[in-house]
Amino acid sequence: MTDEQLTQRIKDAALLRGSFRLRSGRISSFYLDKYLFQTQPDILKALAQRFAEKIADIPGGVDRLAGAELGGVPLVSATGIAADKPFVLIRNQKKDYGTAKQVEGLINRGDRVVILEDIATTGGQVLEAAQTLSEMGATVVKIIAVIDRQEGARENIVSAGYEFDSLLTKSGMGIDG
Repeated sequence: MTDEQLTQRIKDAALLRGSFRLRSGRISSFYLDKYLFQTQPDILKALAQRFAEKIADIPGGVDRLAGAELGGVPLVSATGIAADKPFVLIRNQKKDYGTAKQVEGLINRGDRVVILEDIATTGGQVLEAAQTLSEMGATVVKIIAVIDRQEGARENIVSAGYEFDSLLTKSGMGIDG
């Protein structure tokens, strides 16, 4: 699938118009419903391939991938397979039963980790995930989103000391609003 075909598939599957409250609290005239595009096998496969290519180019290599619940789970699962990398899942909150973990999967002190994000608006959730991993002794070498809404995520993530990249941007997708 070409970049243009991928962009069009995502827009056809998941671009909604109206009035939507975002996680940041902002109101937007459009919404990219990540669950509508992440549940399409052809789109998820194309995204995983692109993430895997970006991960392969990171100097110093990557030990594992990470994805925050819920939107990061299909991305990190598919990309883990495409890149042949182990991954962890980061809960929004530590569970209060069983093993009472916030991070599921194996993470080691010193691991070099890439966090995969679905749609980055302000970067709040992914920065919380990065902090969780850092507190466990991992090094977050990069955060990569599917789509950068270009509403401050890049600036917030970089100012927090992390590298940021995205596969697509709002303007690159031709979305106004």
